[in-house]
Amino acid sequence: MSDEYTVVDPDEIEPDQFPESGLNHRKLTEALGATEMRVNVIRLSPGDVTGYHRHERQEEVFVLLSGPGRARIGGDLVDVPKWGVVRVPSETPRQLLNDAEEGEAVWLMLGAPTVGTVEDYGEYVVVDEE
Repeated sequence: MSDEYTVVDPDEIEPDQFPESGLNHRKLTEALGATEMRVNVIRLSPGDVTGYHRHERQEEVFVLLSGPGRARIGGDLVDVPKWGVVRVPSETPRQLLNDAEEGEAVWLMLGAPTVGTVEDYGEYVVVDEE
């Protein structure tokens, strides 16, 4: 087996809680051995909303893998189709939400560069609601 790649099943990673929302997500960065980006997966049940936040020096890409998806970006509420990809620059506030009445939304979240530590979510800054 080559040491040049890693395959991870997100369901085998112990869930961790976002500090402000208490929602579970799975940090895949360490398990993947990623050094140039952060990688997380989050499953949002109906009514779940991540914290409205930004990163000081880290842009993020969100990929909606399944379910109903919406993102709040810089105050705009954006519908995201399944397999839709959203890029958000570092200083722009963002939030993922599932405001549908049924169905789980599963998001893959990628952030680069890897600023801060895995524990501090890459210079995560909570933003007051707009």
